[in-house]
Parts: sequence; C-alpha cells; structure tokens
Amino acid sequence: MSTSRSASTVSDVVAEMERRYPPVWAQEWDRVGLVLGEPTAPVRRVLCVVDVVPETVAEALAVEADMIVAHHPLLLRGVSSVAPTTVKGRIVHELIRAGVALYAAHTNADVASPGVSDALAARFGLTGLRPLQRPAPGSPAHGDDRGFGRIGELPHPMTLAELTRHAAAVLPVTSWGVRAAGDPRRMVRTLAVSGGSGDSFLGAATAAGVDAFLTSDLRHHPASEHVAADGPALIEAAHWATERPWLDDLAAFLREAPGVETLVSDLDTDPWTVHAAAPVVDDKEPDREG
Repeated sequence: MSTSRSASTVSDVVAEMERRYPPVWAQEWDRVGLVLGEPTAPVRRVLCVVDVVPETVAEALAVEADMIVAHHPLLLRGVSSVAPTTVKGRIVHELIRAGVALYAAHTNADVASPGVSDALAARFGLTGLRPLQRPAPGSPAHGDDRGFGRIGELPHPMTLAELTRHAAAVLPVTSWGVRAAGDPRRMVRTLAVSGGSGDSFLGAATAAGVDAFLTSDLRHHPASEHVAADGPALIEAAHWATERPWLDDLAAFLREAPGVETLVSDLDTDPWTVHAAAPVVDDKEPDREG
C-alpha cells in the first residue's frame, strides 16, 4: 500500500470511476453508481469483484477493504426492504456495519472502450478490434470505439474444436467449463466476444460475418435456430468467467487514485458448481450381456 500519498475518499474513487465509465452510458434499465458508503470516508484499499455475494463480502472484510467496486449491481431490481432477513439485506447491513462502501459499474463498463469485452478479447490475442454492436446514434454512449462486444482476428486460424479447448485454457476455470455449437472442424479466423449474457447479439454476430461468437447465457431455442440458419459457430463459457478478466484492467486503473491499493477477487461466483460429462462409450468393448 502506498504511504507517500494521502488517501483518497469514496467520492474521489466515484469521480474516477465516472470519468472512465460515465453512468449516462448505462442502459436505461440498469442501476449503476454508488450503492452505499459515506462520500467523505477514506479509501485505502479497494476490492474489485464481479458479483456482490456473501463470499465476496466476506473476502472484502478479510482483506480490510474500505470499498468494493463491482460489475453486477446488488440492487438491480426495485426493493421495498433491506431487512437482514434477506440475502441482499444482510449484505447491506454487513457492509454498513463494517464501513465498506459499494460501487457498481455495469453496462456503462460493458460499452466503454476499453471495457469489459476488450479485456475478454485480450485473453484471445484478438487484433483489429471493433465493436460488435454500437450504441444507437444520439445515445449518450455513441461515438469513438464504444459499443457492446468486440470483433477481432485471432493470431492464427483454429478449428472450432481447437478454439473451444483454447478458450477453456485462457479463461478463468469454472465447473461449467466451455462448450460450443457448430461443426468442430469449422475454421475460425474472426471471433466476436461479449462478456456476460450475449444471445441478444446473435443477429449482430451474423451480420458482422464472423466465424464464431463467444459469450455466455445462451438460451436453447435462439442458439438452435442460429446454428440451423448457418450463423457463426457459438462458444459458451460461464458468465463469471467472461467478465472476470475485466477486473484486472479495473484494478490497474484504480491504482492511479492517490493512496489506493487495489485487489482482485478470484473467487468463482458462478452459481453452477458441479459438472459431469457423459461417459465415453468404447465401441471396441465386447458385449458381455448373457
């Protein structure tokens, strides 16, 4: 931790976050910004997380963080109570008692350049990056290279099967793993990526003419129809795994604030914790029946 510079305050960190990820860039339905915390409270240590869940809150308290900066909002949907009889209420009470501030940057960080999908693209060494879907003209986020998702060129072509194995190697490990839809032998040169839920961008990936699209939370019917229509191959990883890479960029940025030390949570907060592959059938095994 730096001792040569005076500590920042909560409002200082908020100002830095909103300079890089203006709240007006967020989608209308989103809830970003300061969730709780005294603006004048000092901040010497920040923990960067994807999800605000009991495990990451416990981690923040264990490392004596003064502030959590999260990707997913804790209170995305309206609530009428934060009583400690609910999971979110207990989190709010625990953070207030410990004096830990909470800030969220969600779709405003998704659309930023650099943003969430830039960090994901970097895991694959993509070059020539451009947005997968640009904000509508006239919207606050429109302009420059901002937009949801990224499209780029792989360092060298891979088959879909090879790229799927490569994705499992370069992304954070989860029980979910990585799966793909399409011909395993299909050659992939151009790849679109989008951190988080991405099936709303299936049409954009098709229109862009990419060879494959990597994202998470793909639904059965849209994915099935997409593949049947000969769209780009699909690669699906766990939601947390596609957004965790951004935390490293976020932490590096926040270290520029006076007196602030940043830590990154590597706790796997993907809700799926068990995976079992189908058993491999050995056709050479003799039939032992009877």
